[in-house]
This record gives sequence, C-alpha cells and structure tokens, in this order.
Amino acid sequence: MAVVALVKCESYDYSEVKAAVERGLDLIGGCEQFLKVGERLLLKPNLLAPASPEECVTTHPAVFKAVGEVLASRGAQLIYGDSPAMSSPFNAARKSGVYQAGQELGLEMADFKEGIKISFPEGKQHKSFILARGVVESDGIISISKMKTHGLTRLTGAVKNQFGCIPGVLKGEFHAKLPELDDFATMLVDLNLLIRPRLYVMDGIMAMEGNGPRGGRPRKMNVLLFSADPVALDATVCRMLGVKPDDVPTIKIGQKNGLGQYAEDSLRLVGDPLDTFVTSDFAIARGGLVSNFKSKRLRNIIVPRPAIIDAKCIQCGICVNMCPVSPKAVKWEGEEKKNTPVYNYDRCIRCYCCQEMCPEGAIEIVTPLVGRLFNHFKP
Repeated sequence: MAVVALVKCESYDYSEVKAAVERGLDLIGGCEQFLKVGERLLLKPNLLAPASPEECVTTHPAVFKAVGEVLASRGAQLIYGDSPAMSSPFNAARKSGVYQAGQELGLEMADFKEGIKISFPEGKQHKSFILARGVVESDGIISISKMKTHGLTRLTGAVKNQFGCIPGVLKGEFHAKLPELDDFATMLVDLNLLIRPRLYVMDGIMAMEGNGPRGGRPRKMNVLLFSADPVALDATVCRMLGVKPDDVPTIKIGQKNGLGQYAEDSLRLVGDPLDTFVTSDFAIARGGLVSNFKSKRLRNIIVPRPAIIDAKCIQCGICVNMCPVSPKAVKWEGEEKKNTPVYNYDRCIRCYCCQEMCPEGAIEIVTPLVGRLFNHFKP
C-alpha cells in the first residue's frame, strides 16, 4: 500500500517546520530509505516565478531548508534548483528566499539552464526528454512541491512539480505540441516515470486557492505531506479539498500508467487524521473540466478560456510572450502596446500559460454559458 503522511504545522517558524519534517519522514519509514551516505541528491522546489514567500507562489524557504537540513544530517550531499517558466533560476530562487536558505545550508545551485537529451524507450507517449543538466547529473531527486490550484490540471502538486526539470522555454513547446489535456498529463506522467524522484514533500502550510498557480489567494491549510508515491499524495490533497481524484488527469493517468495509486483502499494515511484538514470551501475547479474538443467551434463555446480583466492589466506583455502558439493567440492591437492585449480564441489551445504567468492575476479562466450547461448535465 502507498503510504502518505499528513503532519499538522501551523506556521513557518523554522523550529516548528523542522520538527514537522522530521516527524513526517519518520512516519513513512525514515529518510535513510531514500538515500545512501555520500550520494548527490537534488532538492527540487517549486520556483514557478520570482515571488516572495508570502505570495504562496513558490515552495516556502523554511520547508526547503528543513528538508535539506534533515537529509544532510543523514549524510546526503545536496544541490538544488528548478527552471521557472520565466526569469532565471537564480532570480526565482533569490526572490522566493530559497537561495538564502540554500546559502545557510552551504548548498550549490544546480545547472537548470543547459539541457541534455535522455532516451526513455519505456515512455508510454514520450520516448525521450531534454532534462536540465542538474537533474541528469544527480543521483536522485527529492521533490518539494507547493499546494496550489492550476488552470489546466486543476491541481499543481507532486506530479506536476517535475515539469520544472525541463529547461526554460522548452516547457512552452510541450503545450504547443500537446494541446489536449490528457496528452499533456500523459507527458507529465512519463516525465515522472523517467526521473523517479525518491521522495515527495508538499508544502501546504499556506496554500494557494482560486486563480492559481500564480494569481490566486493564499489560504492557510496547516499541513505538510510526505510520500514516496506522487499519485497517492496528490489524491490525498484532492480528498482534503473536496475534489474527486479521478477528475485530475495526472492522477488518473498516473495510476493507469504505473506511476502510483489513488484508490482509497490502496492507501495508508499516517500522522494526523485527514478529516482535520478537510475543507468544503477551498476555491478550486470542481466540475467537469473539458478540453478534448478538436472542433474549434465546439471548443470556443464549451471549453474554459482565458480572459483579461482590463482593470488589473498593466500591459506588461508577459501573456503575449508566454503564448506558445504561432501565430499568437493573444496579441497587441496596433503597434503602440498601450492597450490591453486581445485574444483570438480560434488559435487558443487552452494551455493557460498566459493566465499562469500573469504577475497581476489579471487573467482568469472563464467557462462560456454553453460549457457551464454542458458540465452541469454531463453524466
């Protein structure tokens, strides 16, 4: 059975966080099972974009440091890194406080700029990936994700955290090549099957609800989660938030393709009781997200789409730059770039990269009326 530990932690006070991390690792059998003395392990936090810890966009530095300190005390040689969707790995790490935490631990930043092509013939869909050099040159990965909502996959958690192992702009190419949600989720599962992190830790002390993974609201959840099974961990989070695990494609496809398991009778939850963390009003998409419509006409009247809120838009152009399709699905009108960009929904593949990276939370995902009716009456 897959084991998931839930540990109550009510603040980012370092002594409290470290005690919670030690307890969580003990509950799942001790961290010694995940490392050998002298191994070079990569700590992989979520560093989506340069953001302060209070914004809940990134893994909190206290959680990152506590995991690192505990593993280092058991003899691991640690490095760390992530490839943000925009900006440099250093800028994202510095703004989040993870760089400073790494300095306190004496850790080296891994190379997440250069990519190395790795063959993966066992992949269900992808037979090779270009991975960051720091990932390839490590002996193992420790994945430290953040509990957040996500426009495309509903939840960004243990499985999706490994998308940051692909360097920089290459991530956008996957969105362009895999516009169907199930195909994109299958790619993420293949990526996890290739990398096979040894341990998954999720920072849910303060989570993000609503317009995540960057533009949402902080939400206190008071929990850290630990598991060697990312599917089981993400499914446990879904049950905590009142979401059906099989409505999250990375969970459903993850179990189907052998990454992990999510059926309740195949999981063993340890630590603090799940029901002490369950909430009924966490702002996350709960209905039937639909994206697999190849007809542009049907897609435009049914599938949720990004929309810019004029009053919040600062005309920074990040949405235009992040759009992975050509010609762009969102662009400036005219050459002055002073007005709010506009969408051509016939070109939009519903990857929501624009919404994901908007620094002002000015892009929201809205479902057309026909789509709302479709989801309501869908069996």
